[in-house]
Amino acid sequence: MTPKPDLLVETPSDGVRLLRLNRPDRRNALATPLLTALAKALDAAAADPDIRAVVITGDAKVFAAGADIRELASSGPDDPPHGPRQAAWERIRDFPKPLIAAVEGWCLGAGCELLMCCDLSVAGEGAQFGQPESSLGIMPGAGGTATLPRLVGRNLAMRMVLTGEMIDTDRAVAAGLVGEGVPAGQALDRALDLARTIAGRAPVALQAAKASVRTAFDLTHGDHLLHERRRFLALLGTDDKQEGVSAFLEKRTPRWQGR
Repeated sequence: MTPKPDLLVETPSDGVRLLRLNRPDRRNALATPLLTALAKALDAAAADPDIRAVVITGDAKVFAAGADIRELASSGPDDPPHGPRQAAWERIRDFPKPLIAAVEGWCLGAGCELLMCCDLSVAGEGAQFGQPESSLGIMPGAGGTATLPRLVGRNLAMRMVLTGEMIDTDRAVAAGLVGEGVPAGQALDRALDLARTIAGRAPVALQAAKASVRTAFDLTHGDHLLHERRRFLALLGTDDKQEGVSAFLEKRTPRWQGR
């Protein structure tokens, strides 16, 4: 039997594209092939004049639980700052049409960074959000330190990044990380409602309005992302990164060396 692709592409109604992350055995971990497929699907949606809005979702238990740790284990400080993974993230961030996240369950690490690439977001009650990268001896590498403080403020961003503390849907909405909370299991339906509303509006105006809002938000964001990426790559060469990943894969407590 042919396995299902890591990304399912649907058109549930006129003007609306739905992208489902589909790696349930890996908790929708955002490996580079999945990120690249997502970027490619968004490129196709951007080029299709009939598509006015896009919704990204996972499944009932997880939106995306982070990067793929097995892939991370083979990464190092010599990885190119603008390699395939970074190129995919840039294409996702630069998607010109309205992008909506529908979140149920876990939304961690790179999954939370994907959420922050979206213009609107809906989360089911009980969803959990966090940036737990420090437990692996690294830091957020796809916008977590650049974007999170702009959304939730310095103090909460520091708690989430430095301690790995997770927040639930209610707190995420109150802090500004998520746009709207709904009962568990209803995030996708609500996100599709929003997408259909948007699809009924003038597409040129929508794209211009989105670009204008994001320009105001991102005046120095690009420089911060480059700064973040360089620091992230440097951490990939540390003993603590190797220990953090090894401990995770071996299901044991890490023994940090501070180097």
